[in-house]
Amino acid sequence: MNSGAASNIYAIPDDLPLDSGQVLSGAQIAYETYGDLAADRSNAILICHALTGDQYVASEHPITGKSGWWERMVGPGKPIDTNRHHVICANVIGSCMGSTGPASEAADGTAYAMRFPVITIRDMVRGLVALLDGLGIEKLHAVVGGSMGGMQALSLAANWPSRAKRVLVIASTARHSAQNIAFHEVGRQAIMADPAWADGDYYSTRASPDNGLAVARMAAHITYLSEEGLTEKFGRRLQDRPDGTRGAKSFGFDADFQVESYLRYQGSGFTQRFDANSYLYITRAMDYFDLAEEHGGKLANAFHGTSARFCLVSFDTDWLYPTAESRHIVHALNAAGAKVSFVELSAPNGHDSFLLEHEQLDRVVQGFIE
Repeated sequence: MNSGAASNIYAIPDDLPLDSGQVLSGAQIAYETYGDLAADRSNAILICHALTGDQYVASEHPITGKSGWWERMVGPGKPIDTNRHHVICANVIGSCMGSTGPASEAADGTAYAMRFPVITIRDMVRGLVALLDGLGIEKLHAVVGGSMGGMQALSLAANWPSRAKRVLVIASTARHSAQNIAFHEVGRQAIMADPAWADGDYYSTRASPDNGLAVARMAAHITYLSEEGLTEKFGRRLQDRPDGTRGAKSFGFDADFQVESYLRYQGSGFTQRFDANSYLYITRAMDYFDLAEEHGGKLANAFHGTSARFCLVSFDTDWLYPTAESRHIVHALNAAGAKVSFVELSAPNGHDSFLLEHEQLDRVVQGFIE
C-alpha cells in the first residue's frame, strides 16, 4: 500500500455542462493524490482509470482491501515515480466511488437512479478539467490512461490541447467498434433483465441487481483476456467435486470447468464494489465515444495544432482494442503534424496486459514520462 496517498473530495463550484445539453449541478469529484506538488505546479501527472476502475490507483481499496489497481506502476521509485511527480487519479463522474453518479443524492434527497443524465467521455473529462482548475494546475506534465482511461487522455488532448505536455495512451481507441458496442449491450441487457433492477430504482430496496451485474462482468471480462491466456491458465480442465472426486463432470450445470468457476468468481466479486446503474452509464459513454465524429468526421482534425508529445502502446493479443486501433490514431497524429511514438508489445494476456507485470511496458512508461 502507498502510505503517501491522500483522499479528497472536490465540489465543482459551477454547473457542469454536458454533451446532451443538460447540466449537472453540485457535482463532486473524488480523487487521490500521491507525491508532492512542485511549487510551480509543473510536476503533476493525471492518471485516468478504466471502466471499472477508480481513484485508488496505488492505495488500498476501501471496500475490497486489495492493493491499488496500478500499484506496480505508481509509487516511489516506480515507472511513474511519486518521489518526482505529483500523481492525481480521480473517480469519473457517473461512477460510484465518491464522484457524482446515479447512486448519488439528487436535489430532492433521493438517489438520481435513471434520472442521472447520460454522459460521454468528454463529459468525464470536463469533470477532470474542473478538478485541475480547482487544484490550480494549468498544465500537466503528463496525462496517462489505459483502455477507457486512454479515451479520456485522448479527449483531453483533443478538446483541451493546452492542458498536457505529454499524452500516454495504452491499449485504447479513438472510437468504439460495433463489436464492442455489442458486448456492452449484452451486459446492459443482463442488468436490466434482473427483476431486482426495478427500472434502476433499487437504492431504497434491500435488493440489488447483483445477478445481472455479475453476468455483465463475466461477459466483459472475457473480452479483457486472450484465447492464449485462457487456454494456458485453464484449458479444458475440470474442477474437483465437493465430494473429493478430482476433475469429474457433474452432469449438471454447476461450474464444472475451471474457467467457469473463474468467471463466476469475477462476477460475484464485482457486485460488492460496483453499482449496476453506473455500469449502464459508463458503458454507454464508451459506446458514444468517437473522437473523429466530435471533430468534423476526421480524426486528424482533433489534434490540429497540438504541441503535446504523444505515446501510443498496444498489445499483440488485445482483441478488444487491437493494434490497428492505435495505428489509426498514430496516422491521424502524423497527419496533424504531432510528435508521436508508437510501440506494439508482445504479451499473452490480452487487453488486461497493461495492468499486469510487463517490464517492457515499464520501460516505455518511465522513458516517456521522464
